[in-house]
Amino acid sequence: MAKVIALANQKGGVGKTTTAINLAASLAVLEQKILLIDADPQANATSGLGFDIRTIKTSIYECLIDDLDPNGIILNTEVEKLDLIPSHIDLVGAEIEMTNLPNREQILKTVISKIEDKYDFILIDCSPSLGLITLNALTASDSVLIPVQCEYFALEGLGKLLNTIKIVQNRLNTGLVIEGFLLTMYDARLRLSNQVVEEVKKHFQQMVFDTIIQRNVKLSEAPSFGKPVLMYDINSNGAVNHLNLAREILQRNDKTQMSDAGKQIG
Repeated sequence: MAKVIALANQKGGVGKTTTAINLAASLAVLEQKILLIDADPQANATSGLGFDIRTIKTSIYECLIDDLDPNGIILNTEVEKLDLIPSHIDLVGAEIEMTNLPNREQILKTVISKIEDKYDFILIDCSPSLGLITLNALTASDSVLIPVQCEYFALEGLGKLLNTIKIVQNRLNTGLVIEGFLLTMYDARLRLSNQVVEEVKKHFQQMVFDTIIQRNVKLSEAPSFGKPVLMYDINSNGAVNHLNLAREILQRNDKTQMSDAGKQIG
């Protein structure tokens, strides 16, 4: 049975999709069977894994609206053990179409129930909003990973997200927990980055991942080549950071046994 993790933050530009793609690829490299569900109408996770969104005929949209069997639309990526359920711009209209459907917050959970036995982890890349699709993702998930960029407005809007998570926990998914807060876009040269790290750790303490994702040119370039950074430049800081994050998640979930020295690879 897969562990389902939603990557969510209604604030755009925090590195959420970058994290989704590269964490999924890193977990796959570490011998986990992974499915990434692109639940963002922008479909950046789909294109970031090398698929031309103009040629996508069926996507998560059809699963949500037309009850299409997800087994028939899963795409194999270039990364062994990493599969994808793609997104499409049609997903923009899904929230309106889902409004009058019965159990509208549970639809994605039903979709995932048909495929969860095939994977170790299922990651859901949410859109930068707190709409019905993100609500579906939180309802369907075991935990939520929250990327927080090391910038001035880092904590802005987190209150709304945490309030939404609390509502989901109380009404829709009592088992939902926070997997962790992930600091992204860190630049050690900037005093502001270090201040944000201190502030986030002060607020959320043990819920903050030890791994921090550094600003990295290779990490920014990789999506334009349709590759995770591991396949673009495995020696880059971006690749090392995400492998470390994957190892930390595996350890948090008792999926591996390793010494303290083995937690970090670079």
